[in-house]
Amino acid sequence: MPTQLRSADVVVVGLGAAGGVAVQPLAAAGLDVVGLEAGTWLDRRDFAPDEIRNNYRDWPMLVKKAELERPTSRATSDQTANRIGAHPMMNAVGGTTLHYWAQSWRLNPWDFQVVSQTTQRYGASRIPRGSTVEDWPFGYEELEPFYDRVEHEIGVSGQAGNIRGQLDPRGNRFEGPRERAYPMPALRWTAFNERMAQAAKGLGWHPFPGPAAINSTAYQGRPGCGYHGFCNKGGCPLDAKNSPYLTTIPKAIDTGNLRVITRAHVTTIAVDANGRTTGVNYVVGNDEYFQPARVVLIASYTYENVRLLLLSKSRAYPDGLSNNHGQVGRHYFSHHQGAGVGALLPYDTGAWYGLPAQGVAIDDFADDNFDHSDVDFIGGGNLWAMSDRRPISAANMGTYGRTRNWGSGWKRFIRENADRTHSFYIQKTTLPYEDNYLDLDPQFTDPLGFPVIRITGQYKENELALAAFTQDKAEEWYRAIGATEITRGGLGNQMGASTHAYGGTRMGDDAETNVVDRFGFSHEAPNLGVLGASVMGTSGARNPTLTSQALAWRTAQHLVDHWGDIAD
Repeated sequence: MPTQLRSADVVVVGLGAAGGVAVQPLAAAGLDVVGLEAGTWLDRRDFAPDEIRNNYRDWPMLVKKAELERPTSRATSDQTANRIGAHPMMNAVGGTTLHYWAQSWRLNPWDFQVVSQTTQRYGASRIPRGSTVEDWPFGYEELEPFYDRVEHEIGVSGQAGNIRGQLDPRGNRFEGPRERAYPMPALRWTAFNERMAQAAKGLGWHPFPGPAAINSTAYQGRPGCGYHGFCNKGGCPLDAKNSPYLTTIPKAIDTGNLRVITRAHVTTIAVDANGRTTGVNYVVGNDEYFQPARVVLIASYTYENVRLLLLSKSRAYPDGLSNNHGQVGRHYFSHHQGAGVGALLPYDTGAWYGLPAQGVAIDDFADDNFDHSDVDFIGGGNLWAMSDRRPISAANMGTYGRTRNWGSGWKRFIRENADRTHSFYIQKTTLPYEDNYLDLDPQFTDPLGFPVIRITGQYKENELALAAFTQDKAEEWYRAIGATEITRGGLGNQMGASTHAYGGTRMGDDAETNVVDRFGFSHEAPNLGVLGASVMGTSGARNPTLTSQALAWRTAQHLVDHWGDIAD
């Protein structure tokens, strides 16, 4: 029998990007909060700038729960799913924000109203066939105060482009209006970034520095970025990368109202005869525990949020918790991150030891920022010319057909050209479709014997056409800076596990097509909340972290404001 622990007001499952933010407003309001984290505490001593350990051996000093429960993946339902090679997510207090790129984007207003805006401008027939996309239950303006709160609590550097309707050409002219400027100026540009920006302006585009949860100056007692170049998949030995483990979690602990339990592997969520959650079961090593709570918030990332609900079967929920309408696992999608573009240049870029959140962004072709009348897709892409190069990654560069990829000729080519290459990061709109979904794999299990998540998904014509279009724009930009050789990666179509995974517990007013309501609480189990990108119905051309954090703060604040209605 599991050991039954002292009851809490709220138990939060997962202390990563979303759960690590939600605990601050909960604890500040005086609620008794327990945070269960599968990983451990880490600190700057664990964040050596080591390319082999971080980028190629995937932090081997850690035993990661995520790695032991890797999902399986297949393109279509008539195929057999195979285990993915490595899980991109991280288990630790702070989660994947310890080693993420720290790009901290807001969604643009269009992303909240894809269906209505597309229909109004181009007609309903432009919604791709088979897509289950729907408008969010609220607009950008409702989430803006929470974007603002997280940007200042976490610490985000950037250049505002629209403050209360006043446009600033130094920032993003396409962004939604914000109440105030970023708390820190944008990360500095390199000379190559400046060159890219000037070339973009020559094309009539509108370059701007992207936002990052990285200190450009000293902030909240932590130093500014040292630009040492190992942010690609590494922690920050200076504490200049602003994870919740440095910011919101310590603030919550300081209230005396947050207890953090590490190495806690949550297995199921318990419910009573009326279908209300009563707490969670978890294991630490060989010991089993039951943590009672009046409210349960799950924040264990898209794949694990879905898996935990599907594993939590009961008489009230025979197909999984909050799944009596069959919506858990539906409307899944992940960003189409293939279709890269690279270039060989006739000059050195000087991009050694930059960081991926430091760069030049172009939003002219994102979302619906341009007329789509003559293209065969909706949505768009953000072009990102970053500064990011390390020795091993540079040695893995292509040779553009100029020499073999081995031997003395290859070595000479690398020595002469390692600093003359560049590659784009292009973030593209991706939509949900009826036949892309998550469920439990009938064959593969984790070490505890529980089924892992199975990903069934592929990118459709809309996403592939969009990808080719953004590759054209990237190539145009490279030509403008004098590139002598340009390569384009394949479009690809199968979804694998991703750090940008969405849906599966989608948010919306209609319980027939969504798992949680507009505030992130289950339509079926009213004292169950879901945090993270699994509640998002669209992706935009944006990294999901800041939006998932703003949503988490909003859910937590709604719980505080309506405690009696939700908890009782």
